[in-house]
Amino acid sequence: MRDLRSLCLAAFVTIVGCAAPGPVPQIPDSAKVEDLYIVDCLLPGQVRQLGNTTYLTPRRPTRTTAQDCRIRGGEYVAYDRADYKTALKVWMPAAEGGDADAQNSVGEIFEQGLGTEPNYEVAALWYRRAAQQGHKSAQFNLGTLYEMGKGVPQDKVEALNWYRKAWGVSDDELTTRSSAEQALLAQAQETADARAAATAAQAEAEAAKTAADRAREIAAKARADASAASDALAAAEQQLAEAPVPAAPEPIAAGPVFSTATPKVIEAKGKTFGRYFALVVGNSDYVHLSDLPTPKADADRLATVLQDRYGFQVRRLQDGDNVALLRALNALNDVLEEDDNLLIYYSGHGSRRSAGAFDAGYWLPVNAEKEQDTFWLPTEQVAGHLARIKAKRVMVVADSAFAGMLADNPAFLLATDPNQLRSDAYVNLRMPNRSRLLMTSGVDAPVPRMRAGFTSVFADALIEALEQNESVLTAPALFMDLLDELAVRQPELDPEFKAIKRAGDEIGDFFFVAR
Repeated sequence: MRDLRSLCLAAFVTIVGCAAPGPVPQIPDSAKVEDLYIVDCLLPGQVRQLGNTTYLTPRRPTRTTAQDCRIRGGEYVAYDRADYKTALKVWMPAAEGGDADAQNSVGEIFEQGLGTEPNYEVAALWYRRAAQQGHKSAQFNLGTLYEMGKGVPQDKVEALNWYRKAWGVSDDELTTRSSAEQALLAQAQETADARAAATAAQAEAEAAKTAADRAREIAAKARADASAASDALAAAEQQLAEAPVPAAPEPIAAGPVFSTATPKVIEAKGKTFGRYFALVVGNSDYVHLSDLPTPKADADRLATVLQDRYGFQVRRLQDGDNVALLRALNALNDVLEEDDNLLIYYSGHGSRRSAGAFDAGYWLPVNAEKEQDTFWLPTEQVAGHLARIKAKRVMVVADSAFAGMLADNPAFLLATDPNQLRSDAYVNLRMPNRSRLLMTSGVDAPVPRMRAGFTSVFADALIEALEQNESVLTAPALFMDLLDELAVRQPELDPEFKAIKRAGDEIGDFFFVAR
């Protein structure tokens, strides 16, 4: 546990600058879970008028639910997590046209692999194109590749530089440096001459050329696939034109996720943190799997702390099936606004599946079967919904097996001094940026219980850390407190704290403001 804490702390660098729950929605038997899956959607172009000229804009890529895409007249391929070609078909034209959002999405597709081996070199090229346009998520994504040495030489100084760009700070705003950063900068100084040498520059140019050639090959193949798909689509449209026009699909009623009362905007220390919402899921009573004795009690206890001590408007979801979980996530899109905060807590069974080179994590709803994954909820679908909602700050806390598969990248550089994580300067630095964070129990098996099965060790340590806070608590500071608690109770646990890439993280943070 102490080694884990040291590793996490050595990774962070401090820069100084600058309600009551609503009722459970009823699920109609006719509801289709596929309608609530997030897909890569290609929306129709818009008809615009310029003077006396009418023209049609290019089709627009977006990520939304299959139902929303269909209602808006968009084109999509039914959810296929193992086919990167269909996703590239949606995003590549806009990326090649210079759209930074699309370029970042193409980079994420190549980094994830989506059914094939990840191509980090090509991912880095697309991230760089978007990052050079000031795209914060792309700057963060490129920084993580440098930090891990994937597709680019491992270089934590370069990673730090890209993280700074995403934060919007520069070297002259750095007033304190951690020992880790001093060592990194000393290393950078020692190797400056070597990096400037012609041989290094030539090697980098050749690597970039190779990756660019590969990107062009894949793009050409994607365009060919798109052309073939367009021909097939034209034929299908001809057949549809000759057939009777079906009635427009009825939207699935989402039901209330939160109570109708509007939560108060939280303010502290002269700062406005926004409104706070929480979706707290506790799955205990399973139909086909073994029951879990702790999730309901853990969820209830956490919900009470969030509501009474921190001013969250809380929605409890107990023993939710796959449709209930997806509908709760989908309905958040209609509730949350741009300055809001959302915490999602999930406690229940989890699992993973491998399909060739692709590993997928799952939350298991109460109707999940042991061998068949028909009703399992892919964690990448959770990330897809997080990317869609408008809230500035989102954090997922997952107490289940394989929970860490919701994100696979480092949590970005943290401070060597835990006290800095609670400073006003740190809060000021992180507040402007969006965040999509993940904190997990970090195990591949059920978390040990304590107090005669009343609660899990992880949940108990998390809740006690929240109960003891009396001021503004940042997410990494909460994680440090959690590690201290677990070091005494269950040192063999390996909790994780990460940023969720394809959900739109921009190196922000999450703040718990005690009342």
